[in-house]
Amino acid sequence: MELAKPRVDIGLSTNDLEPMLAFWQGEASIPFDHLLRIRRGQDQHRHDALGSVLKINHHADPLPDAAPSGYRELIVARPGLAAPRTLTDPDGNRVTLVPPGLGGVTQIGVRLAVRDLAAHCKFYREGLGLTEEAPGAFRAGETLLILEQSPDAPSDAGMAGKGWRYITFQVFKVDEAHAAILAKGGREAMPPTTLGTTARISMVRDPDGNWIEISQRASIVGSLAAH
Repeated sequence: MELAKPRVDIGLSTNDLEPMLAFWQGEASIPFDHLLRIRRGQDQHRHDALGSVLKINHHADPLPDAAPSGYRELIVARPGLAAPRTLTDPDGNRVTLVPPGLGGVTQIGVRLAVRDLAAHCKFYREGLGLTEEAPGAFRAGETLLILEQSPDAPSDAGMAGKGWRYITFQVFKVDEAHAAILAKGGREAMPPTTLGTTARISMVRDPDGNWIEISQRASIVGSLAAH
């Protein structure tokens, strides 16, 4: 998979907007970038995490009381920090600020709990075409994805619910990337779909059902042509 942006984005969902924005912009010091209206009743508050987008999706309707996804923690490199600092937002989502380079995190990292580490490593290596630079640690541009086997990882992670719900890869041609992932064993969650003039996106799922967005964004690649 050829990345159009050398960083991975991460999205969470919430019903409790104001405390969440106060935490992420204040205590976590992730600056707000802009608001994107997704659909009636859902607004996405986009924040700049060292070039990755932290997407805080606010839903007006109550989200289901669903089990967490496998995405468990956002790790952010913070210059000037002497030691790691772990924080929890008002919804219980973990973020750890670390000195740059600690554990291989030079920009951001995403920690993912999985049921079968070998199956997920195969998916990230072959399905997504990422480089495994340490056991269970995959580099996607500047972002580090850290897979850890865990007995409480979900067996069928859902998109609906509070908390961390998906990650996003920006690519040049979403149709080609989507087809290649399916050919390597990825599961389709949503076929390539054009969203107005903003982006053409698709969704796939990893072996535990965690959702992964593949995005061809006009502001990055210039065109939303399918081929």
